[in-house]
Amino acid sequence: MGYKEIKFPEGSKFLVTGSAGFIGSNLVEAILKLGYQVRGLDDLSTGKMKNVELFSQHPNYEFIEGDIRDLTTSMNACDGVDFVLHQAAWGSVPRSIEMPLKYEEINIKGTLNMFEAARQNGVKKFVYASSSSVYGDEPNLPKIEGREGNILSPYGLTKKVNEEYGMLYTKLFGLDTYGLRYFNVFGRRQDPNGAYAAVIPKFLKQLLNNEAPTINGDGNQSRDFTYIENVIEANLKACKADSEAAGQVYNIAYGGREFLIDIYSHLVNALGKDIQPIFGPPRNGDIRHSHADISKAKKMLGYQPEWSFERGIEAAIEWYKEELGMYV
Repeated sequence: MGYKEIKFPEGSKFLVTGSAGFIGSNLVEAILKLGYQVRGLDDLSTGKMKNVELFSQHPNYEFIEGDIRDLTTSMNACDGVDFVLHQAAWGSVPRSIEMPLKYEEINIKGTLNMFEAARQNGVKKFVYASSSSVYGDEPNLPKIEGREGNILSPYGLTKKVNEEYGMLYTKLFGLDTYGLRYFNVFGRRQDPNGAYAAVIPKFLKQLLNNEAPTINGDGNQSRDFTYIENVIEANLKACKADSEAAGQVYNIAYGGREFLIDIYSHLVNALGKDIQPIFGPPRNGDIRHSHADISKAKKMLGYQPEWSFERGIEAAIEWYKEELGMYV
């Protein structure tokens, strides 16, 4: 069963933090289509106002421009909410190495504010975005929850701290928390611009503009690229999960493995381009290989990802070909 068949009690209200971002705006869209109320919270530091305006006329949507580092803002955002989908964070491993204090403030203090606000407001389920970066230098594949290595970046550390707080809030306060370790999510509305843009939208934009993309490293690093529809499913199924599944973390991916150089070749062929990439130095803090074991999420959350990499990349290519102008 995909997420479009999931039913919540009539009148259910969701809070999506980071609602102007890539994943957050897709969650907002999906929940509104299911017929439920959504409140979005975003400070627009990395989110896009255009992603707010997409839904601004919808009668079931309310947007708050505010910062999760402010506890009062977090408290107000959680007022009257049944389910929190906490996506607000600063991403990017390289940027976190340059700005560790900023990541501490936003990703740790901000998330702790949200946990506390949810607890005090009696939220039923708190689902939060973690990351495959918590696996650090653990060399074994596939990645399995409970078998982590040494953290390689401030970003990875902030996500690990979030997980520890999530577990504590379930144990100490009875707040049902579910940590979703995302693996390289891609899809519609992912921003292709900037030095820290994700690889697939960045490559797509450059190739569509007849520019040669830069591959960091030799291109033989691998990732479990995961289409956005799978992430939406995971979030909504976590909201329906039994409390025995709370206080834990789950790998959210398709469970496949793609090499960067192969993805580049796929994009070039799909776009009909003849452009050779530039090879640059590897990025600090990057994990060499990533491949998720998703059996725990399947068992405990009923997660059954329907979108393979091949299906997802075709959808993404078509979306960017039509919509890229909004980001240029």
